[in-house]
This record gives sequence, structure tokens and C-alpha cells, in this order.
Amino acid sequence: MNHKRPAGQAAPSPSLSLAPQPCCAPAAGWPLAGALALAALALAAPPAQADTVPDNMGARGVHGEQLAQVADPARRPRAAAGTLAVLYPDIGEPYRKVFTEILEGIEEQAQTRVHGYPVAASADPAELQATLKNNGCRVVIALGRQGLKTASGLDLPLGMVVGGVSSVPEADKLNGISLTPDPGLLFSHLKGLLPGVRRVIVVYNPHTNEPLIKLAREAARAQGLELQTLEATDLAGAVRRYETALAGADGRRDALWLPPDPLTVDEAVIVPMVLRESWNRNIAIFSSSILHVRKGALFALYPNNFELGRDLATLALARLNGDPARRGVAPLRAVRTALNTRSASHMGLNISASQQHSFDAIFPEP
Repeated sequence: MNHKRPAGQAAPSPSLSLAPQPCCAPAAGWPLAGALALAALALAAPPAQADTVPDNMGARGVHGEQLAQVADPARRPRAAAGTLAVLYPDIGEPYRKVFTEILEGIEEQAQTRVHGYPVAASADPAELQATLKNNGCRVVIALGRQGLKTASGLDLPLGMVVGGVSSVPEADKLNGISLTPDPGLLFSHLKGLLPGVRRVIVVYNPHTNEPLIKLAREAARAQGLELQTLEATDLAGAVRRYETALAGADGRRDALWLPPDPLTVDEAVIVPMVLRESWNRNIAIFSSSILHVRKGALFALYPNNFELGRDLATLALARLNGDPARRGVAPLRAVRTALNTRSASHMGLNISASQQHSFDAIFPEP
């Protein structure tokens, strides 16, 4: 995934202590879809724990004032040297590139030395604890499930900020940003492409995604959309829910949302069935996964890794500067967009070349 560095931005300084080796882009000849898919897989693998997204976040959520500093360099908090550490999974290429991009965003925003530590499942907590103390690290940004697991077992003076995970248990007790795109952003993009849509249909597992759906209900109301929520707690139930929903859907006013849910959006059974039926019935599908756009969904939002790093750094620096810790893992707002032009054309949408340029990824690839 080749992200362009903002104009005028210098390359990150080589100050990542114990940071990963320079990461290369996928080998020449790889299609764009392959690179994007690998990045999505690296960050959005099916969670081992229940997906949870706090229900008290809107727009920029409770972190709005802190994250607003990202856009205004004069308002950026600064940290003393050696006080910020980043733990991320010790993983090989090409997946490591995703975490490298987040690290680059963290360092650019922090404007200070950042210690990066790749951690494996066999990492010695006592040794890492001693290293963090010797380096004067007081706040940790924990990336990925391995980073979160490792950081949770450490004694951190000012706690941790969580990022690079689709969900975390007890998200309301933590501080950070998930990889689940804000439903409000998804619905806004939907209305931009299909202003006639009035209802969004979603099948979800209440045991894992109730907080996300509560957030989505609020976002739908704010944008004048009806959110039809259908619960399913097993695969067979999910199949029945989709069959009923699609049979009664009207492509002129209805759209189907595929949320991040390994049960109700099963890749082997549900996704092929839903894509086939929605194509036949001319119903728009949108998603939180770029992989679904490659397969035929109309559009998706996916992480902008560099900007996510900047937002995580802002939260961490606020802690270092003595601001009260804000509880809750906010939904992702640092996003990129993907569009499937074949699906758009099938639905009768005329997406001009200039409009296509506003998307970060286009499928099918030219």
C-alpha cells in the first residue's frame, strides 16, 4: 500500500530505538489489490475477543479536542525525550509495513524521540519492563493484539493508548482508537454516492457488536436514515436473516452494510451469497473491509495508517502532559476510501473520472 507523504513533510528521523528495519513495498509486479489486501489482513484479522466499540463516541468523540490538534501544528503537545514507547507485533514482511506506517505517523506527530519495540509472543515482560524504565518511557502505545497483550502485563506509570486492533475487551476502560470505521463516516459516504437511500440493513451478532450497532443507530438518526438491525447468533441464523432481508429490499431506497463481524460476515459462506444476491437485486453493499470491495461491494472505508499513527500520538502526548485520561476506544476516523466501479456501473451510477480520483483505491484495477 503506497501512501503519499503530505507535501512538505520531511522523512521520519532515524530515532526509533529498537524499531523495525526499513520496510519495502510489495515486490514489483504485485497488483494494488494484493498490497491493499495484505495490509487489511494484517490489521483486521478476525478478533480472538469479542468486538466492542464504545457507544459514547460521535464525530471525533470524546477525543475531539485532543485530535483537533493534529490539524494545527501550533497546538500540538510536546513530550520530553524518551518518554513515549510503541509496542507492536514482531511480524515479517509485508505485514510489518502496516505497523511501520503507523510508527511513522506517531513519530511525525510527536516531534520527539519515540522508542519502538517489536514484541513476540515469547517476549520476557520483566526484561521489557526494565528496558522501558531505563529509557524513561512513561506512556506506551500498544499496537495490534500482541502489543496490547504485552502492554497489559506491564507496570506503566501513565498507562497505555491502544491502536491497530479491530476490537478490545472492556473498551470503555481503555483509551485509544480502534480499526472499526466510524459508522457516521460510512453513512455519509453512502449518501454521497446514493442520495436516494433511506434505509440501511445490517445483520449482526449482539454478543459481539451491540456497542457498534448502538453507535450506528445514533449516526443513522443524525443523517436521516433508518437502520434496520437483524440479530443472528449463529451462521445458519445469519443466512436466514440475509435471505429475508434481501428478498424484501428495494434497491432504490435500501442498502446493506457488512460490519466487522466474523460470524455474520463469514467470508466463506455469507459474503459470496450476499454479493451474488445483491447483484441480482441491484442492492448496494458497503463495508468496513477493502477486501469486500475487491470482491464486488460498492465501497468501503479502511485505515489510513499514517494518520492513525498521528491521532494515537496525540492521545499519548496528552497523557504525558498531564491531561486527564479519556476513557473509551474511539471508532476510526483516519480512513481511506475504496470504490468498485463495476458495481457502480451495474447500479446505474455514473462515477466520473474526477470523482474516481477522490477515492484512494479503485477496483477492478486498470
